[in-house]
Amino acid sequence: MDSSESSAGKQRKTAKRPQSEDAGAAEERLKQKKHSALCATLGGEDASVRLLEELVFGAEERLSERLAQQDSSVLLEDDDTHSVGSEDSGSERPAVRSAVWEDEDDELDEEVDMTHRFRRDFKKSEAENKMTKPRLQQRLKEQFQKAMGGTPSWAQVTAKRSQKKEPETEDEDESEELLRRTGNFIGSSDSLPKGVIKIKKCLNANSECPGGDQLSSVQFHPSAQIVMTAGLDHSVSLFQVDGKSNPKIQTIHLENYPVNKASFSADGEHIVATGMRNKLFYIYDMMEGKVIPVLSVRGLNEQRVSDFQVSPDGKYLLLSGSSGYLHLMTTKTREVIRSMKMNGSVCAAAFTSDSSKIFANSQEGEVFIWDVQSSKCLKKFADDGCIRGTSLALSRDGLYLACGSQSGVVNIYSQKDCLHTLEPRPLKAVMNLVTAATSLCFNSTSEILAIGSRADDEANRLVHLPSFTVFSNFPQFQKKTIFRTRCLDFSPQSGFYTVANNKGHALLFRLLHYTDF
Repeated sequence: MDSSESSAGKQRKTAKRPQSEDAGAAEERLKQKKHSALCATLGGEDASVRLLEELVFGAEERLSERLAQQDSSVLLEDDDTHSVGSEDSGSERPAVRSAVWEDEDDELDEEVDMTHRFRRDFKKSEAENKMTKPRLQQRLKEQFQKAMGGTPSWAQVTAKRSQKKEPETEDEDESEELLRRTGNFIGSSDSLPKGVIKIKKCLNANSECPGGDQLSSVQFHPSAQIVMTAGLDHSVSLFQVDGKSNPKIQTIHLENYPVNKASFSADGEHIVATGMRNKLFYIYDMMEGKVIPVLSVRGLNEQRVSDFQVSPDGKYLLLSGSSGYLHLMTTKTREVIRSMKMNGSVCAAAFTSDSSKIFANSQEGEVFIWDVQSSKCLKKFADDGCIRGTSLALSRDGLYLACGSQSGVVNIYSQKDCLHTLEPRPLKAVMNLVTAATSLCFNSTSEILAIGSRADDEANRLVHLPSFTVFSNFPQFQKKTIFRTRCLDFSPQSGFYTVANNKGHALLFRLLHYTDF
């Protein structure tokens, strides 16, 4: 209808027009009319056909108006498409900065119940009753690194690469993480807290090969994750320490030779073992796998050598003799170069960390300080309240001296006071043992003093320094685990603590405060 009416209107206008129009214009209108009729018969006018029609047959004004409208619509569509595209591209790219604040109540992550008995050890505080899965995964990763004595090498390389690539991004993330959380912002101190120690019982260090008789020595390797055990069953064994399986590396059998003491050399390449009956001792070369018997030592006039000490610089062995003699033997030539004599019988001795001095106590309760180079006695004083001495230990940092007695009292002195004060007084007298304190050992950071007695079951304590208080949760008295302590030692970075007992077992404990082996 519209097309017919428009054609009729055109006919009226054509009729009213003056006849003075030229024949060319009339011919063009006739062609346009015929074309419109043809499009109507084919099913209607298409926009593209109409545009082509007007472009070919005239109507420039209407054409310009339509083109302007189309351009504006195209521009609007382009703007919309661009905005949508920018939103899509923004959603694909990671956000440069995350939200400054997150409400923990709005988190939709599933929370794990931390009160379960299998997950209690992963809690850092009693308030952590619930924990998200990502956070628990991170906590498990930290526990794995602690159990392994540090981060594995492959993880350290990855961490170094990521730190080189995005150092600034990590700093921003840490600051943002701090700002979006509420709670206690006071972090834990690097120093060991007193009162309760975080400790975990691990599989025995020598579980694959327990001693056939009571153990006499246990010691960690100075640089590798290895522990050594020796005992009266004529053997010295080496184990790898991982806290889980502790596989055996090697066992050295010494025929008819019950080992009274065994110790690593300062460089960790040799093991020195002494017996109980004579002055024969063995040196085991770990690099070559050879056992070297030392039948005699030049300058040593002793019938029996059972106890000795290795100097931290690796140059000397201090052999404890009879009648108060101490013999200084060089490890290079294996001959005695100096001998020192004290009043009474030698009870225990130890080198200072720089190997320049020797502290020794006698069974009569006196402490002697010797100069290594000159073999002169620099100082002598009486151990406060001691009637019979039993043990002695020095801290690696040169701060403390511990002296054990037959009564179970352990006096802790300042090394500085012992050198410069006429009658030094103990900083603390630890009275938590009621039997003889036969084993003493400081950890690497001088924060823990381990004391033990071979005369009673469970007579083993860990003393916190410098508060000089005993940790209340060790040992656990509900069940006997330690029995009688024969020897004890800390790993190089205090990650593990081991106790050799009279049952032939080397108990292994993980000190969770320390991250390294």
